[in-house]
Order: sequence, then C-alpha cells, then structure tokens
Amino acid sequence: MSEGIAKKAIAEFIGTFILVLFGTASVVISLMMSKGVTPATPFNIGIGAIGGLGDWLAIGLAFGLALIVCIYAFGRISGAHLNPAVTIGLWSIKKFPTSDLIPYIVAQILGAIVASTVVFFMIGPESASVGALGAVAVFPGMTVVGAFIAEFLGTFLLMLAVMAVAVDKNATPGFGALTIGLVVAGIVISIGNISGAGINPARVIGPVIGNFAFAGANMFGSLWIYIIAPILGAIVAAYVYEYIYSELGY
Repeated sequence: MSEGIAKKAIAEFIGTFILVLFGTASVVISLMMSKGVTPATPFNIGIGAIGGLGDWLAIGLAFGLALIVCIYAFGRISGAHLNPAVTIGLWSIKKFPTSDLIPYIVAQILGAIVASTVVFFMIGPESASVGALGAVAVFPGMTVVGAFIAEFLGTFLLMLAVMAVAVDKNATPGFGALTIGLVVAGIVISIGNISGAGINPARVIGPVIGNFAFAGANMFGSLWIYIIAPILGAIVAAYVYEYIYSELGY
C-alpha cells in the first residue's frame, strides 16, 4: 500500500470512527434514558427522554454535526466518504479509482467496529443490553419492504447531495460539509422510525459486530437490507446525476 492510499485509509478510518462513535452513542443514551419510561408502540419503540420526533432530531443532529466536522477535517485528504455506499457510488461512475476501493471500504468498516467497541466500554454493558450499541432495525409495525425503500431513498438523497455539493465542479465552494451534514440529519429524522436510518453499511455493520461480540446477540438477519439498499440507492443517484448533468460538464 502506497503512502498516499495509506493516509487516505487512515483518514477514512478515523472519520468513520468519529461519525459512528458520536452518532450511535446518542442512540444508546436515548434508549437508556427512556428505559421503562415510554412503552413501545408501532411508531415509537420508546426511544429517548425527549419523546417521539424530538429524539430523532437529537440523534440526527449528532450524526450530522459529527459528519460536518469529519468532512472539514478529512475532506482534503480522502474526500471524507465515511460510507461504503458513497465510495461504491462514486466508483460506479468512474469518479473513484478501483485500486482504492477495497482499502477505503475496509477502513470504513474497521472504524465503525472500533467505534462500537469504544461505545461499549465507554458507557458500559447496558449500551449493548439496552441500547444495542445504536444498532438499526426494522421498526415495529413496519415491513421489510418499507425499510428497504426507506434505506434506498435515504441514501439516494444523500448521494445526490454528495454529487451536487462535493463532486460537481460548479458547486459553490465551502458549503459541502454543512450541506451534507444537514441532509444526513434530515434523513435520520425522516426515516428513523421506519428503518432506523442506517444509510451507511459501515455504520450498520459496526454495532451488529459489537452486539455479537459483547452480548452474543445475533442481529445479522436484516443486515442485507442495510447493505444492499444503500449501495443501490447511491449507485442510482450517481447515475441519475451524471445523466442529467453530463452535457453541462459537471
């Protein structure tokens, strides 16, 4: 591995670590604060002390603000993908080299796994037994098809934002990180109660591995939704953007 790709992989590892650490920690704390307080219903599994949409607002901001910081910090080094779906989406339209694909994805997944490990030891065993380390799941009352659609469309929107403000050379400079972070926050708020708003295979895999390692919980059954749907959403969004703007020289 060359020094250049090594630095990029390290940036992706650290960035994904920060994103998953602070994002999933907010989910865990919300669940722990509401333990035994809010009864679960089809549209509310009792997440958080604020209640209902307020909790998703807090969680969305945790993910969004962490992402903004990471993009500003690591964007010039690696592009700050921090998401295998984004990396694969860019690769699919030849905006990302094949030689860097595996190092990026491995770094992102490892960063997420380490983040879930830190969440467990930072908060304690209840972070897994009560908070499931911030893992996502199809919500009660929702269907697998509904969750798949939510993950597809959520990542589609995220990838459109990435294309518009980070890839397009005509984008207004300086606003990419803020825009993408706010878009992620909005997506989490919008689809959180449907699928848990994974929209990032690494962010989903980290807690799944952590729950299996520390609590013996098998959460692999629905993992395919959170890998396939985001990747498809990112690829379709990348191709749509490229098709629409191809003649304008984006």
